[in-house]
Amino acid sequence: MTYLIRHLTRYDYSETVPICYNRAHLSPRNDGHQRVLDKQLQVTPSSALFSEPRTDFFGNELTYFTVQEPHSSMEVTLHAQVDVDPVEYLDLNESLPWEDAVQASQETGHIDAYRFAFDSRFVGASAVLRAYAVPSFPAGRPLLAAVSDLTARIYRDFTYDPAATTVSTPLDEVMQNRRGVCQDFAHLEIGCLRSVGVPARYVSGYIYGGDVNGEPNLTGAQASHAWLSVFCPKFGWVDFDPTNNMIPSDLHITLAWGRDYDDVSPVRGVVLGGGEHTISVEVQIARA
Repeated sequence: MTYLIRHLTRYDYSETVPICYNRAHLSPRNDGHQRVLDKQLQVTPSSALFSEPRTDFFGNELTYFTVQEPHSSMEVTLHAQVDVDPVEYLDLNESLPWEDAVQASQETGHIDAYRFAFDSRFVGASAVLRAYAVPSFPAGRPLLAAVSDLTARIYRDFTYDPAATTVSTPLDEVMQNRRGVCQDFAHLEIGCLRSVGVPARYVSGYIYGGDVNGEPNLTGAQASHAWLSVFCPKFGWVDFDPTNNMIPSDLHITLAWGRDYDDVSPVRGVVLGGGEHTISVEVQIARA
């Protein structure tokens, strides 16, 4: 399936900004079943100076740019065309028992995956998260079947509520209130998995949710979305979306992945002046 993507991030400042330096994770990945056919990153003011694209530690493309003229607002817009193939069917019960998978992930050949078993800025292992995860991980259960069960429990036990959290809301607050958004649910499941020793990474991107009338029918559609990926020694990395209780396929479009949101935030920068500022985001996903 081929998608047309428009992702607009707008900053409005209460005072003039004479200069700002920025970094963007707004280049969809070319990996596996996803191919980027076209992409453009536009910045207003149009005098923005771009550096050559770079690749971060996790293989995501980074774009750096500077705005060196006084401005009271800035817009960063991604236009992209991306082709996504369905993922192959996996029999979740054919994965290794989860204890064996944890042990295998620590072996030398899987060192790139094992780094995702450790704490990161927004996600740390804890006794509370482990206690929540344990019912999904009885002895000998296949890893992916256990993760699928955990995904379904988060979907059932937590309420999607955009007003409940911010980017910096800690996981213990999400656990207590049982409310949040896709970022929180991805962080929550990653924390649960790391708490039982399973490597898991954070995935940022988009989800197409248009029904026959063009209206979104999946949570997180027409917005920035997030889910997670679990390392399975037999199958490699396998994605799970706790916000929608599904295994991502050709409805999900991947931007970047890392240890948590902090590694892949869409736009980050340093501003001189500017006073107070507000941010607004618009995402439009359509079939080509």
